[in-house]
Amino acid sequence: MMQEWWRPDRFAVRRRRLDKRGRILAAVRSFFAARDYVEVDTPALQVSPGLEPHLRAFKTMLHDPRDHGAVERYLHTSPEFAMKKLLVAGIPRVWQLAHVFRDGERGSAHHPEFAMLEWYRSDASYHDLMDECAALISSCQEAADAEALVWHGRTADARRPWQRLSVTDAFQEHCGIDLLATAPDPLAPDVESLAAAASHLGIAPHHGDDWEALYFRIFLEQIEPVLGLGAPTILYDYPLSMAALSRPSPSDPQLAERFEVYVCGLELANAFGELTDAAEQRRRFVADQEKKQALYGETYPIDEDFLAALDHGLPSCAGIALGFDRLVMLATGADDIEDVLWAPVR
Repeated sequence: MMQEWWRPDRFAVRRRRLDKRGRILAAVRSFFAARDYVEVDTPALQVSPGLEPHLRAFKTMLHDPRDHGAVERYLHTSPEFAMKKLLVAGIPRVWQLAHVFRDGERGSAHHPEFAMLEWYRSDASYHDLMDECAALISSCQEAADAEALVWHGRTADARRPWQRLSVTDAFQEHCGIDLLATAPDPLAPDVESLAAAASHLGIAPHHGDDWEALYFRIFLEQIEPVLGLGAPTILYDYPLSMAALSRPSPSDPQLAERFEVYVCGLELANAFGELTDAAEQRRRFVADQEKKQALYGETYPIDEDFLAALDHGLPSCAGIALGFDRLVMLATGADDIEDVLWAPVR
């Protein structure tokens, strides 16, 4: 961890990458302007920070001098709720580079405050965003004057054809596991069935593991390290129990319209064909907070204004969140996220 990062000799080591960060950001702005996106800037302070069960948020108090009242607010973990409200308000294409906040995250690819690039597009499918994401990352690689994206000695050229691999095919190809066979009930997959399938890999559940926890142990050990080598990989069509804010697939009720982008074995982006059903979204939020309470003994409030916006009419749309600092790392060959930040959190 860098101490006294501001010393001129230490800062000079990072300056070249930071200059490239600026060129990459300019390329991002040019990319979205050419596609008629509106750049927006939404508040970091929110009623709800985001409801993914495993994310920890920063909480504060908001004091109102008009009535001397005080209410709890959170620093957002993603600007997603506010940006979707703008879609409901009538802006068909929005993008934002937002500072987001996640407590308990620090490492070579994690920082408690980081830059998230998110964009949402009405009347677009998640397949449309796959193409758009590939074009954006290729343009950013070129803006950095990089022959390839690099991380810990591994390389991927975003200008080459990208690999597109379904989650079920990835588990079959790399692990010999028929993943959907372990989830005959899409919303209540069977951990014992997945454990039996994983036994030939020498992977057994830890005490208290549910199906999703075992899924991630298998994925992180056997699959993620080999994704995005040579060229980026799009991993798509997740099991329905991992749908988050994505809609179910109309072609297979066991799957959800979700994809992630991997480069050099590093997760870079997460995207959805967005769920527009307010009642189903509420059910998922409640289930996620029940899980959070069971695992961590706490919950976060649901943003009722967001559900009201969905109920009013979120248009058919797709959206994606991309770790901008990670993209700069890859484009400049940095091994640590702090090497591409103007100033780290201390």
